[in-house]
Order: sequence, then C-alpha cells, then structure tokens
Amino acid sequence: MKRIPQTLNFDYELTTTTDAFFRRFKLCSILKKSNAYKSRGLPAVTVFQRLFNLAFSNRSLFMELKTGICASQAGKDTFYRFINSCSVNWMRFTTLLSGKIINGMVAKLTNDSRVNVFIVDDTVYERKRSKKVELLAKVYDHARDIHICGFRLLTLGWSDGNTFIPVNGCLLSSKKEDSRICEEREKIDRRSCGFKARKLAQTKAPSVMLEMLDM
Repeated sequence: MKRIPQTLNFDYELTTTTDAFFRRFKLCSILKKSNAYKSRGLPAVTVFQRLFNLAFSNRSLFMELKTGICASQAGKDTFYRFINSCSVNWMRFTTLLSGKIINGMVAKLTNDSRVNVFIVDDTVYERKRSKKVELLAKVYDHARDIHICGFRLLTLGWSDGNTFIPVNGCLLSSKKEDSRICEEREKIDRRSCGFKARKLAQTKAPSVMLEMLDM
C-alpha cells in the first residue's frame, strides 16, 4: 500500500481553507474591481490564490512551481506577469478587502458605543542588497540615526481599540533626485495604476496619507 505524502494533505487543507476565505469575502469580485484580470490562460483569482497560499506553505514560488499544485497548471511567466502588472490597483484591493472583513466580521463583535479610529504609521523598509529596484532611495532611519538604502513604508490601519486591521499601504521613495539610487522605468503607460503608484511614492507623506484615506 502506498503512503500519502504529508505535503499533499497539507496542500489540500490549505487550498480548502483559502477557498472558503475567498468565497466568504468575495475576493474574485474584489480583484475585478481592482482591475486584476488576465486576457487568457488561468483566471486571475486562481493565480492570486496560488501566490496567496505561498505565505502559509513555507515554500518559494520556484519550489511551488516545481513540486506543488502549480507544477501542472502554469509556468513561472504566468505568475511573474501577474505580479509585475501595472494595471492592478493593489491599494484599492487591500482597502476593499479590509472593508469587507471589518464590516462583515469584526464590527459585529463590538457595540456601537466603541470608538473606531484610523492609525497611520511609517517604518523603514530596508533593501541592503538591491541596486536596480525602481525608485530605490537613501532614507533616514530615525530609530538607528543612520541613512539606509530602501523605502519608507507608510501604512494605514483601522482599530476599535482591541483589534487592528491594515487597510492599505504605500512604499515611499524620495522627492529629491539626488537621494534616489535608481529611477523609474521610462516605458510605462501614464494612465496605469503602476504609473500613479510610482508618482505617489515620490510624494510627501502627508499628501500620501490623504490619498490613502480617500481610497
């Protein structure tokens, strides 16, 4: 009698759990509203779910394509094209998803008298070994009192005093050209979400914060 590998059981349980999560919060609809689509091949929601599962499977995309469920379904180009797509508005996606989680699940657990707040925080996102990442810049780390190569990650979150849920976030570069190590790509559609995100990264944090609240 053949033994069933433990990884197959884990993959099945993980896929079943994420399927239930995707159905409950209607991620297929949220992806469409965020302009995430594919012209052919696997549906965008399927590609996204495979990438989503990687966060819990302790495998890299390379190993997933070699040994996982994706091995017989799609090549690596399918996933990299989706990740690098300039048409997807990821800030809108996370905002819509967090709204469904807050209104559909968390808000029901507290009474109406509880005060809800938005929290804005920025932290340094260091990229030591990177040289050709778009808009990579020298940013000041206040905690260590040094300049590092990377970005500032500006995060908007929602809290009711007990639960904290991230709403959206934006990587900030530098408005000064002298501080930027690598510039953005020139050949990019100025109407795309990717171009708008790059321009937002070169904007001052207070203005970006207002933009994040308007999402």
